Amino acid sequence: MEALELDGEGLTCRALAEAAAAVRPEVRLGDSARARLVAARAVVTRALESGEAVYGLTTGLGARATERLSEAELSAFSLQTLRGRALSLGRPLPAAVVRAAMIVRLNGLGRGAAGCDPAVADFLVACLARGLTPLVRESGSIGASDLLLGATMGLALAGEGELVDAEGRVGPSTALLRAAGLAPLPLGPRDGLALANHSSFSGALAALLAARAATALAAVQRSAALSMEGFRANLSPLDPAALALRPQPGQDEAAAELRELLAGSGLEAPGAARRLQDPLSFRTLPQTHGAAHAALAAARAAAEAEINGASDNPAVLLEDDRVVSNGAFQTPWLTLAVETLNRALAQVAVLLVGRCAKLLAERFTGLPLFLARPGADSNGFAPVMKLAEALLGEVQQAAQPVAVWPSVNAEGVEDSLTNAPLAARCGLGLLDAFERLVAIEALVAAQAVELRGLAGALTPPMAAVLAAVRRRSPPLAEDRPLAAEIEALAGDLRAGAFGE
Repeated sequence: MEALELDGEGLTCRALAEAAAAVRPEVRLGDSARARLVAARAVVTRALESGEAVYGLTTGLGARATERLSEAELSAFSLQTLRGRALSLGRPLPAAVVRAAMIVRLNGLGRGAAGCDPAVADFLVACLARGLTPLVRESGSIGASDLLLGATMGLALAGEGELVDAEGRVGPSTALLRAAGLAPLPLGPRDGLALANHSSFSGALAALLAARAATALAAVQRSAALSMEGFRANLSPLDPAALALRPQPGQDEAAAELRELLAGSGLEAPGAARRLQDPLSFRTLPQTHGAAHAALAAARAAAEAEINGASDNPAVLLEDDRVVSNGAFQTPWLTLAVETLNRALAQVAVLLVGRCAKLLAERFTGLPLFLARPGADSNGFAPVMKLAEALLGEVQQAAQPVAVWPSVNAEGVEDSLTNAPLAARCGLGLLDAFERLVAIEALVAAQAVELRGLAGALTPPMAAVLAAVRRRSPPLAEDRPLAAEIEALAGDLRAGAFGE
């Protein structure tokens, strides 16, 4: 894998996801980003020497922002900042999520707003290259900076807390650092706050969600197109002239892709459709999938703004040679964009379950009830619908908006929150169920296509989807447990087996 160069500006959700998936990602800070980092450190040094009041540098934090630090306190304040706030709790975040947050923090440092020692950036690069990932747990961020998660990460880099090595072993951070040829990161003024006070976890989670949702949406477009083949659907809802009557963000994109997937299909022939007007789970595909395309575009834009931004407070303004307090760590738009994507995917899932139910209904398809093989003593896919509805319940639950309220932190100074990381974590959990639903639809649609004798008449994209299904699951001739096959197929489509 080619090294990922970070310049503080051009990081994409896809590139971040690919880098974070590697156990030892090769990442480097670009020359322009390093120059900004060095210049920002010089601004901080001058502010420190002048005795200027700068939040978190020469003053305390939160409710103690008005208290000046003594000379003795300044030298130890960075480590104290991390020790007092390393409070993540619960299940460990996946190592890929923490790696993504490390990369986002490194990219943000390259914007030149943090003012930390360049050695902090170099240490992040070194840990990533050696496969060393801080053990950070799920709970702790309210989306008004990821302070407690960032502090947990930073404290591990400083030699306290725990790390996960490249083999997945968890241990004391100092021991694992030394085993990898590194000493714990020494912290100077401002370094502790730069490692703790940012929204890198929120941004990383949202970016990973957007990247994974793009693959899932591409997959459900294909499973839906295969269902259209099995159902013998009417293609009139994909007509550009019909769609132009009410333009809607995303619908032209979704319809164009479905038309491309089915280009050359027998469905294009006059009279090929079984019905003049299909059920809504088929007929409203452009509108519903289009809404998901539009929501994904918004979530991707919000996430990429976050992972390329400087969420530091205080922030160095290089052109003005000064350090200012600000609210760049607050992530309300990121939360709303992620929640909209979650809700859009839930609507897509509703249509998916509806299509599966129609494919199993003899009165809608003319195929054997539950798609059981003729002459077989089998209930076909009927039991699978209970699993589909259980998964749909999980999708709907995960798609609910997160709560917001007036925060009670820092004696009322920090009095708002966004819960962005919770919304993104819910979205990633939603995708676990969503991908399994797509696998179910692909299995059901493949059976319908083969019962119609159409396997040899599919368009190349649809033939590729059918082949991907059959690599994991043979046709259902007799009752058998399908859970392992569904799980394996869901893993394949998550990896892009249906297209991206």
